[in-house]
Amino acid sequence: MNACQADACVSLTLVTILCYTAKVYALEQELLAFISYAYISMQWPGVVVLMAIESACIPLPSEIIMPFAGWMLIKDQSLPAAYTMIAGLYGALGCTIGSAIAYGIGIWGGRPLLERYGRYILISHHDLDVADRWFNRYGSWSIFLSRLLPVVRTFISLPAGIARMHFIKFLIYTFLGSFIWCAGLAYGGYLLGEHWEQIRTIMRPFDPFIIAIIITFIAFYIYRHVRRSVKQPKRKTKSFS
Repeated sequence: MNACQADACVSLTLVTILCYTAKVYALEQELLAFISYAYISMQWPGVVVLMAIESACIPLPSEIIMPFAGWMLIKDQSLPAAYTMIAGLYGALGCTIGSAIAYGIGIWGGRPLLERYGRYILISHHDLDVADRWFNRYGSWSIFLSRLLPVVRTFISLPAGIARMHFIKFLIYTFLGSFIWCAGLAYGGYLLGEHWEQIRTIMRPFDPFIIAIIITFIAFYIYRHVRRSVKQPKRKTKSFS
């Protein structure tokens, strides 16, 4: 690749990121009205409901939900900063509820479908067994850490259910990681006050990079799966004379 091609690739990547960011920002402004209505009508239970939605594989950004709660439900009502811990508890409760729903969908819906039809999307029984062993060995920390990452935190519960991770451990580590995430975002919103949206402004550019990493892992998985299939020796058919 020459210098001109490299510059073109960089420019295309930057344009793609800028377009993605602009579209996401416009959508988030529409979601903000919905979140505001939820807080006005439900107060703290609204945090539980919204975070449950966010954790049930529905991309409702927690980077808006929790900082906005820190401003609207705490700072704007002249409550002390300690209430951000309460916000963290409500947010973590919602995350745990939504994650349990996604986990259930994975284990009772996704697992049977993949066992029956997974081969059509390059997922074999061997792949499911590998995922089971991986989640049984590293699932606790992977769930905990994933709750501290944008995008990933929204969808991790589904594969955890498909891999049949131990449910109680799943709930515990989901709650712990979610509490840290939610309390931290609420505290940031409390500190920034009416400028709470700066948190999302700072974090938004990371979304496309995280998505790109996920897509890269998927592409690598498909490449290895196809390569392994090609290398497998063909079965010899017996000839009868």
